[in-house]
Amino acid sequence: MTLTLPVRIGLIGGGGIANAHLGGYATIPDRAKVTAVADAVPETLAQRVEQLGATGYSDFTELVKDPDVDAVDICLPHHLHKPAIIAAAEAGKHILCEKPLCLTAEEAREVRDAVQKAGVTLMCAHNQLFMPAVAKAKEVIDSGALGTVYEVRTTDSFFNDFDPESMGWRAKAATSGGGEYIDTGYHPTYLLMHLSGGKPVEAFSMMSTHRLTFMEGEDSAQVLVRFDNGSVGQLVTSWAYQAAPGTDRFSVVGEKGSLSSDGSTLRVKLRAEEEEQVFAAEPIDTFAAEIADFVTCLETGRRPINTEEEGIAVLGIILAAYESSRSGKAEPVPAV
Repeated sequence: MTLTLPVRIGLIGGGGIANAHLGGYATIPDRAKVTAVADAVPETLAQRVEQLGATGYSDFTELVKDPDVDAVDICLPHHLHKPAIIAAAEAGKHILCEKPLCLTAEEAREVRDAVQKAGVTLMCAHNQLFMPAVAKAKEVIDSGALGTVYEVRTTDSFFNDFDPESMGWRAKAATSGGGEYIDTGYHPTYLLMHLSGGKPVEAFSMMSTHRLTFMEGEDSAQVLVRFDNGSVGQLVTSWAYQAAPGTDRFSVVGEKGSLSSDGSTLRVKLRAEEEEQVFAAEPIDTFAAEIADFVTCLETGRRPINTEEEGIAVLGIILAAYESSRSGKAEPVPAV
């Protein structure tokens, strides 16, 4: 089922990351309009209603019943993603959901069943896949230029100035689902899987808390992932420290050559060629690109780049990595 423009959006969760999403909708005012907003904090709700001229709801289960909403954009704390997705799906609304999709394998089954039963479109908000360097790297890999992919590496680390007062729900495993890895570390995980071209089979990890000792979960993680196509991925992610100068944002090694990127410039070196190829692009607003693509999918019926299936696979890597950190050995990605 396709939608006519403008797509009417119900924003579920008006704080934090919603600012980035609203910035994205502002770039395509003729294609999408936020017509409703739900937030449990009265002050936040009032602010968003005034800002957007939208209908306000204190409960997202009421927003999804609004006939003037075609699709929802879920910007809630992690532990509320599953109930919001299921409520929206059961109401026949299409869904853009911030990462992570949900928190457990059981929740993932519930989400998949609800979305597929309803026949709605769900797009996981994997915004870094819209970076021009990533899109070009994927094009190079899929062209066969690198041959069989052997190894993928990704890094996403920065010095986070969270303190006990500002960290909020992220400090508790019950609401965040873990620590840094399921939050910021989610990005290099889906990027790893995207560039590998395979489905995750098992993971081995080491989790650490170097600096943010007041939080329940880890502030840093190093993870190895084996994929079903034989490729192996390695990622490093942290809130404790900035990555060392010169560290690649991502790299891929294959049988015919390699590629690497700092996130903006992509360098491709094939063994059969003397010179490396260099592709440079101006930075873009990846949230705006993601939202525009979501609207295009609803308009045309095209499958999103990452649906609930990819979201579940990424969650599987994360759950296996957390289990590995407890067991001290490689753990299989749980079946869903």
